Amino acid sequence: MLFYQPDSGYRYNSDSLFLYDFISSFNPRGRMLDVGAGSGVVGLLVARDHPRVELSAVEKQDVFTFLAVKNAEVNKIPYSLHQTDFLEFQDTKGFDYIVSNPPFYHDGASRSEDTMVHTARYNVHLPIEKFVKKAAKLLRSQGHFIFCYDAQQFGLLCVALDNASLRVVDVQFVHSKRDRKASLVMVHARKNSKSLMKVWPPFFAFEGEHYSKEAAAIYSKARTHTLRCQI
Repeated sequence: MLFYQPDSGYRYNSDSLFLYDFISSFNPRGRMLDVGAGSGVVGLLVARDHPRVELSAVEKQDVFTFLAVKNAEVNKIPYSLHQTDFLEFQDTKGFDYIVSNPPFYHDGASRSEDTMVHTARYNVHLPIEKFVKKAAKLLRSQGHFIFCYDAQQFGLLCVALDNASLRVVDVQFVHSKRDRKASLVMVHARKNSKSLMKVWPPFFAFEGEHYSKEAAAIYSKARTHTLRCQI
């Protein structure tokens, strides 16, 4: 699958591919919204593998809206992209799935001076409480909210999700290596659910200096090829 990406600035990484695989494990179907789509990689990969998904996306940066639409076109995937801030996005039908690799670095993290990178990475542009509350409003009853986030902020996420009547039903922590602390968490929450949380086995990206078998399998399944371009 071909993806055009910026020659410089923010480009998708392994977080997006691991999230795509996590989303796919729930066999999605119906209306799906990809929040902060970037170049479109998460939503487009899911839609490619799950043809019963009706994919829409929200992205506010000019460069990424252009690239996401282009990537949908070259990969022949039906796509409806809305160029707006997610917090201002409006919809009357409701979504069965909302997915996102949102900006999640907190205020204390070292910051990039690049505007594109800063907007894509730091949650000052999409605070946890507002992000979760908006997703809850757009979801249909029993709808799915699947996203990745900074593992250090998992406690804050759970509070915000519970306050918005979103129950965490599946969670998986991602570690770069077995002797490292989790850096990322995959979260599957549902609206108005009463299910208890299932904590999945931890995911390790590397075994020694090489990708783990699990990570290598995801890259093989994604089959992405990147072309960098100047815009």
